[in-house]
Amino acid sequence: MLFSTEVTSSKIISDNPLFQRTLKAYHIVAPYIHGNVLEIGCGEGYGVELLYKNAEKLTLIDKSPYTAELINNRFPNTTIIQEKIPPLTQLEDNSFDVIVSFQVIEHIKEAALYLAEIHRVLKPNGKAYISTPNALKTIARNPWHYKEYTFEDLSSLIEKSFTKYTIQAVQGNAKTDAYYEKNKKSVAKFLRYDIFKLEHKVPSWLLQIPYEIANRMNRKKLLNKNPDLVNSITLEDYSLAEHSDATLDFFCTLEK
Repeated sequence: MLFSTEVTSSKIISDNPLFQRTLKAYHIVAPYIHGNVLEIGCGEGYGVELLYKNAEKLTLIDKSPYTAELINNRFPNTTIIQEKIPPLTQLEDNSFDVIVSFQVIEHIKEAALYLAEIHRVLKPNGKAYISTPNALKTIARNPWHYKEYTFEDLSSLIEKSFTKYTIQAVQGNAKTDAYYEKNKKSVAKFLRYDIFKLEHKVPSWLLQIPYEIANRMNRKKLLNKNPDLVNSITLEDYSLAEHSDATLDFFCTLEK
């Protein structure tokens, strides 16, 4: 699962457009990292260096058993907790100045509890930064996601735990739009074989392996047909903006 298409890899060339998009959130938040910092759902840890530089103390939580071996050698003073959340069973109230959790909430069934727990372990005036895909830009059902959110869905959920928050957008440009449209057309070719519309009818666990195979094939196909486009997308092609129809990912700032 760690290097599946769902956990975007820095090591797989065909993942580059999505990897750069996901990494952008870490660069946005990097100037605001200070004090005692928690990251929930760090994956392979490609954003950890940006957090580690400015944090006085860094704690990472991930459900993967491989996280510790990937990160320990590079960042030896980091506390790593292997745990499926929520709740955050090993963390005390009012503990963290900053919490980061990117591309996680869409995987969580108990999303309200996840946000309530973030609020609980934040210090007063502490801030949490979360990101999640915009449901309206999803091309096909992702069986790894429990729920994807619209702007209205996300606002309603956040308001259950936080009164002070903003929802902004990670958006692309003409280059990333070109990749998105090519991806959309390519996925449509795969889905034309789903004549019974099983994509939206079968349980998510039944879709996971077919999704992995098709998604990996599709990304390799896009790379082979458009190598210059796939390889040329960088952090600079994504930016933080106000929410609009162009929103790819929501970028939320939550303050206790």
